[in-house]
Parts: sequence; structure tokens; C-alpha cells
Amino acid sequence: MAKILLVEDDKNLARLLMMQLEHDRHLVDVVAQGEEALAALKIHEYDLIILDWMLPDVTGVDICKLYRQRGGTSPILMLTAKETAEDKVAGLDAGADDYLTKPFNPPELSARIRALLRRPAAIAGKALKVKDLVLDTITRRVTRSEQTIDLTAKEFRLLELLMKHPNQSFTVESILDRLWHADANASMETVRTHIKTLRRKIGDSEENPIIRSRRGLGYKIVGD
Repeated sequence: MAKILLVEDDKNLARLLMMQLEHDRHLVDVVAQGEEALAALKIHEYDLIILDWMLPDVTGVDICKLYRQRGGTSPILMLTAKETAEDKVAGLDAGADDYLTKPFNPPELSARIRALLRRPAAIAGKALKVKDLVLDTITRRVTRSEQTIDLTAKEFRLLELLMKHPNQSFTVESILDRLWHADANASMETVRTHIKTLRRKIGDSEENPIIRSRRGLGYKIVGD
């Protein structure tokens, strides 16, 4: 069972969707306007968001963008009658994880929901979040406790690698291989220097660091 926010202004469709979702044993909150959706997302945690594109006030695309900018990581399934390739690209780039055009087959909707719910929480959506540290892979914005952190391109990629795999250790050699070109003038000391600078920029503490190292195993970011 998942807790789902359904954002749909068509009352008949919303009722049918809610019946189907409840039949699949999900807990569903239904809202009809964008502002209502944004307010609900501020207060509640949802396992999945089903979002109509065309709403009477705020568009689904804008809701996606705002939600991801706030650090929201729950998967988003966009429902819309818009079916061009350009529309799909716009929805996905805004932060949606999947896109289903109307009319759709109810079993397909259920299957897509199951697929999204199987995804690891750390990589669902376009924002990665570990404790109070948030990295948005679309806007390339990094915040901690809602304070923006300025990183170089290499520092960003290093943090992104660690946050995509919380609690997984990476050796210095493996980081060097993943993030630097084979012909780059970089060494294992280069990696250690970047880690040191990254930890300083994100305000990592010596007492309870979020990025930790262990001899022989390498570096990892510690998730919840």
C-alpha cells in the first residue's frame, strides 16, 4: 500500500481513478487545483504523485518544478492529453518520472504505478536527498538545510555519485575511473583533495560526518 496524491480537476476522472487506486489498496488524497497540491506537498509525505498537466490555476509542469526545487523526491506520474514528443520532454525535464497520455488503459496505469513504487527512494525523481542535503540533477542546485552550496562541476559530479548510492563505499581508484578521463592529469591525491574540499563546502562535521571514509573501502555518504 502506498500513500498517493492525485491531482486532477476532472471530477468524474478523479472519482474513477480514486476507485481504481483504492481497489489496488492505496491510500489516496485527491485535490483539484495546483495550489491545493502545493499546500498538501508542504504538509504531507507521499509515496507517489499523480499529476494532471492542465489545471485551473497552476500547471502540472510548474508544480513539478516547484516540488523538485523544494527538494521533493517522490516519484511523479504525469497524466495529460498532450502527446507530442515536445510535451513529453517538457514534462520529464520539469521533474516528472513517467508520462501517460489520456485516454489510458487502467491496467497500464496500475503497472506504471507499481514500477515507480519499486524504485529506490534515493533515486526516485530528479532530486537526490540524504538527510538535509539535497542535490537537484536538473537545476544542478545543491542545498543543505535550505542553504545553497556553490560547487564546481567536478565537485557536483562527485557528490552526485555518492548520493545516488547512499551507504555504498567507493575506492579512490573507482572514483578516479568514473569521474576523470583516462588521459586526464589526475591522481588519487586529486580525488582526496576534491573530497576534502567537498566536505568543507557542505559543512561536514568531524563529530558526525555525512561523508565518511574507511581504510581499504574508500568513501561513502551515510544515508538515513
